[in-house]
Amino acid sequence: MVRKKAKTTKVGRDAKTGRFIPVKEAKRRKSTVIVETIKQRGKAK
Repeated sequence: MVRKKAKTTKVGRDAKTGRFIPVKEAKRRKSTVIVETIKQRGKAK
């Protein structure tokens, strides 16, 4: 059995409000934003 590598996605989140923002904008506003890496789960069988 071959084990597939888990897919990951980067997401920007505003530290003050908790809202999601684009990663491009998050890299520009480093003092108030967090860039998170989220693992995507596989399909349920």
